[in-house]
Amino acid sequence: MQVIPTRLPSVYILEPKVFGDSRGWFMETWSERDLERAGLHYRFVQDNQSFSAQKGVLRGIHFQKGDAAQAKIVRCNRGAVLDVAVDLRKGSPTFKKWVSVELSADNKRQLLIPRGFGHAFLTLTDSVEFLYKADRFYTPEADRGIRWNDPEIGVEWGCENPVLSEKDRNAPFLSESDVDFIYE
Repeated sequence: MQVIPTRLPSVYILEPKVFGDSRGWFMETWSERDLERAGLHYRFVQDNQSFSAQKGVLRGIHFQKGDAAQAKIVRCNRGAVLDVAVDLRKGSPTFKKWVSVELSADNKRQLLIPRGFGHAFLTLTDSVEFLYKADRFYTPEADRGIRWNDPEIGVEWGCENPVLSEKDRNAPFLSESDVDFIYE
């Protein structure tokens, strides 16, 4: 697996080695050993999957706060998404900065998002299946969000009117949120 740094320190694109022939292909989607060789130490405890029926669905910007904060590896198993990680750690040199990566069934890329970052994605195709690997269990009372179009963050989605859940449509702006991540 190739570990590719992004412009946000500790957010990485993971490119698995894909072995293919006339029958199809095979790849390892997760290897603790490979990530540890790259100096990344995670123990994942929960896998999640979502389905979005149409192009233009936007999910996020989500995170869990406090001791429930999660690191994630995310990937798109069917279709394509614009995946976004936002640094929400107060005091960080990259606080409020974001990075976007296209993840798709075709490119097989994954994104490693550490604790202290918000996560969101926009579907670029219909019929998207999206997979999440998390290092802490989901805790409903710690579940939080930031408004997808917060001007203080300024994510360039390339979509004016995304399809949003009520939760995401009504999420607070960063300045109104109870984000408690601190850069160390």
